[in-house]
Amino acid sequence: MALNPKKHEMPTQEPAVRAHNFNEVALGYTAEIAVEEANRCLNCKNRPCVEGCPVNIHIPEFIAKIKESDFEGAYQVISLTSSLPAVCGRVCPQESQCESKCTMGIRFEPVGIGRLERFVADWHNANNTKKAQAPESNGHKVAIVGSGPSGLTCAGDLAKKGYKVSVFEALHTAGGVLVYGIPEFRLPKAIVAKEVETLKELGVDVETNVVIGKTLTIDELFEMGFEAVFVGSGAGLPNFMGIPGESLKGVYSANEFLTRSNLMKAYRETPDTPIMKGGKVAIVGGGNVAMDAARTALRLGADKVYIVYRRSMDELPARKEEVEHAQEEGIEFHLLRNPVEILGYQNPDDPRDPKNGFVTGMKVIKMELGEPDERGRRRPVPVEGSEYTLDVNTVVIAIGTSPNPLIKNTTKGLEVNRRGGIIINEDGLTSREGVYAGGDAVTGAATVISAMGAGKLAAKSIDEFLSAKE
Repeated sequence: MALNPKKHEMPTQEPAVRAHNFNEVALGYTAEIAVEEANRCLNCKNRPCVEGCPVNIHIPEFIAKIKESDFEGAYQVISLTSSLPAVCGRVCPQESQCESKCTMGIRFEPVGIGRLERFVADWHNANNTKKAQAPESNGHKVAIVGSGPSGLTCAGDLAKKGYKVSVFEALHTAGGVLVYGIPEFRLPKAIVAKEVETLKELGVDVETNVVIGKTLTIDELFEMGFEAVFVGSGAGLPNFMGIPGESLKGVYSANEFLTRSNLMKAYRETPDTPIMKGGKVAIVGGGNVAMDAARTALRLGADKVYIVYRRSMDELPARKEEVEHAQEEGIEFHLLRNPVEILGYQNPDDPRDPKNGFVTGMKVIKMELGEPDERGRRRPVPVEGSEYTLDVNTVVIAIGTSPNPLIKNTTKGLEVNRRGGIIINEDGLTSREGVYAGGDAVTGAATVISAMGAGKLAAKSIDEFLSAKE
């Protein structure tokens, strides 16, 4: 039978429908489509796709199980190395990782590895009723700071080895960026809750509303009997541009905007948290977070949403799929543009005018690409005299985040780099004995799967460290 040169399309909600609801956009493969897609896999002996996966999922093996319609067997293969398959199948940039290495991709479209992973995880969650079994305790206690992808992965790997693991989360819901940062239409919160529940079945304790560095310090965790600590606290400190008008009402960091919508349910008719709805919205930035913010604004009732990005479409860092979904939904891209000032209303005759201090527009300058920067990307250069005003009443800044300095400032002997990222060695160990770190707390904002890879590395190193102490 001839191989299909194209991967099977992912069924989705129609753009005109999904732009007005928060239901998941991608509907998932059926069993029949999954088997057909799995049969495109060549089962290469050198397995290049595995090398492209930061957590080294046994990709040919789980796909082989799908070919046999052994979907539970496929899930068990994935679970050998991944604690969050339903999450990874939805939000990982497979096109630049495992699928970019796929041999089929040399001549045709690569196998839809991410879509198959999602199908397998969803099938397991819908059909499996058995609870995970906690292994026998090995007598060691480990603390995890943060319940994002790196923390949950580290916790899961250690719990499977018999460690008594406690996860400390600053917010009121476990999941980290998976619940506060990624919208429901890309990653349903019930899926994250299910993954967290599986970890609890393995014996992991999850304590919310605990801010490490304030409620408890890392030193106090050791005093409580924890023998090692993994810091996976993410990068929750938003970056701003430093331009006039960023303090006006109606200007948000993407972190705040998405947290109010995703975690605090601002999309409800009578939300408990305030958020700007309707009008015209400008999102500054071109990454996945910018796409999430733009598509969220649209679903909150915006009349018009603009992406304002200082480079061209070729340099846009967001996933191709997310960009295409945004375009289909009617979001307008203003490329090679950069904000220079956010404008606001002010009535000098009436300081009590309720419109005072609100955004009325954003002054933008056109850009052109000049010489490459230190990372090889052509540096945007302003075009003199090209300024114009974009008519908006809400601005969301989505230009990246940095690690929060709280843990650094309250932990003696913990070295960080100039960007605030915790410095680690090749084993994930910090400058402090027994303290490991990984994910965005080290690298700054990156992908979910890279954070998971860091959590796996730290779990392995912690196991070796505590085993050696015995």
